Formats: sequence, structure tokens, C-alpha cells
Amino acid sequence: MRIKVNRDKCTGCRLCLQICTIEHFREINPKKAALRVEAKFPDPGKYRPFVCTQCGKCEEVCPEGAISRVASGAYIVDKDKCTNCGECVPACPVGVVFRHPDHDFVIICDFCMLCTELCNTGALVKWERAASQEAKEA
Repeated sequence: MRIKVNRDKCTGCRLCLQICTIEHFREINPKKAALRVEAKFPDPGKYRPFVCTQCGKCEEVCPEGAISRVASGAYIVDKDKCTNCGECVPACPVGVVFRHPDHDFVIICDFCMLCTELCNTGALVKWERAASQEAKEA
């Protein structure tokens, strides 16, 4: 299961950012969301959401072994092992792995899928990839 981004459908409401932080941190703080929504300059009213692609580059560079892939296919941070060194941050090709000063661990999408459930424009949707494609990428 992945999150498919339909950029042309994003209205910039940022509800996805709010639900992400409510679910994971019990607060509304879009700066802690494990996805990003950027305004598409210089096109007013155009937005681009960015979500984890599950490429695994964060896991590859983690010196502590704190990031691992779980059965769902998501890469999860073991908060007890993570030293917040930040090696994984520049490794993320879409810029959605990051550190926040309130936490001593990196923030990465755990694919809870709440953003897809609440996105009423279809900009973020659940996407079931074919098993053959998943095997190629593993």
C-alpha cells in the first residue's frame, strides 16, 4: 500500500498536515507533519503535496539501525534507537524525513493513511501496487 499523489487536485487546504499531527502528536502543528504541501510559485492557487515514497534510502544510511521496514511496507523509526543524528534527512529524495526540535527522533511517515481518508479532493489516495511491482522495488 502506498500513497499516490495527484498534484493537480491539491487545493492547499493542508488538512492532511493537521490530521497527521493530531494522530501522531495529539496537537495541530503542521511543522511536525510527515508530509509537505508547498505552494507552486509563481502559480497562485497551485499546490504540490510531497509524501514518503518508501524508497528506503533513510534505512540505508541510518548508522544506528533505528529505521526498519515493517510488514505493512512502511519504514518505521525506533524512537529508542534513534539518536537524532540526522543522517537520514539529506538521504530523503522528497524531503519528508526531518528533525523537529521538540523531539529526539526523526519524523518519518508511518503510512497510517489518515491523510488519504480525509483528503476530499483526491490529491492523496491509497494506492495498492501490483505484487510484481512491489517485488521489483524490494
